Amino acid sequence: MIEKLNSFFLSEKSKTRIEKIILYIALIGFLVHLALIYISELGLFQAFSKSELMNNPISAVYTPFSFILVYEVYLLIYYLPRSFTTYITKQYEIITLIIIRKLFKDLSLLELSTNWFEIKGDLQFTYDILASVVLFFLIFLIGKYGKRRIQNRGKPHPKVLRFIRRKRIIATLLVPTFFSLALYTFIDWIVHVNPVSEDLPSFSSINGIFFDEFFMVLIIVDIILLLISLFHTDQFHKIIRNSGFIVSTILIRLSFGTSGLVSTLLIVLAVLFGLLIILIHNQYEKEQVG
Repeated sequence: MIEKLNSFFLSEKSKTRIEKIILYIALIGFLVHLALIYISELGLFQAFSKSELMNNPISAVYTPFSFILVYEVYLLIYYLPRSFTTYITKQYEIITLIIIRKLFKDLSLLELSTNWFEIKGDLQFTYDILASVVLFFLIFLIGKYGKRRIQNRGKPHPKVLRFIRRKRIIATLLVPTFFSLALYTFIDWIVHVNPVSEDLPSFSSINGIFFDEFFMVLIIVDIILLLISLFHTDQFHKIIRNSGFIVSTILIRLSFGTSGLVSTLLIVLAVLFGLLIILIHNQYEKEQVG
């Protein structure tokens, strides 16, 4: 049963099909969002005219990025049984894309003046754009050194193969879990939005929809992976590596509960910590082999 579900959700064919579906939805979502902005500007639709996402055509890019992020969540699950490093890297890519998505909203609200560093919105844009570059570089390093370690592996041990099978079971269960969570959080947000009221939800609450809960579930998943990994290895450096990734995910989760510079710093710190854990783990493993 699990094997059939795994093939249905996480096969190469399913991955290609889901990619096409989400890209089409992203394109349609972008055009609809753009149309609503122009209709609102013409005075024909004023329900969300005061929303930060409805005041400039640039902010319409926020919608397709949201669907791209959904696909990235799927890829995270897809790579979980295949590569632990790629699975962790996908977490970092998702939080980086969340920052990039936010930049498009910030671009539409920039106040170009000589008081740049005195304007809260412009200052946050500066933090986020610098953070996105730093995160991009850190993710590049994680991919580089993670792949180097994977290429040096020999034939998998039977215990490792059992671990992979257990990860496939977890990944199979995560697909309907995350898509159900995404649907639930979206419907819940729609239900609680009152288009007639002037008290529209803040952008920070919109930006955290689904991903706040998503990273909470990831923390639980990472803890389960850590405990399962103890069945096939008791090596200190691997336990520290897996524990370090849990700390990194918790830091990302905490960033959703804060705002401004603190939120951005927590995200950068989380990814930097993950990189250091990988580098030390690889060096530790290299010394043991030597």
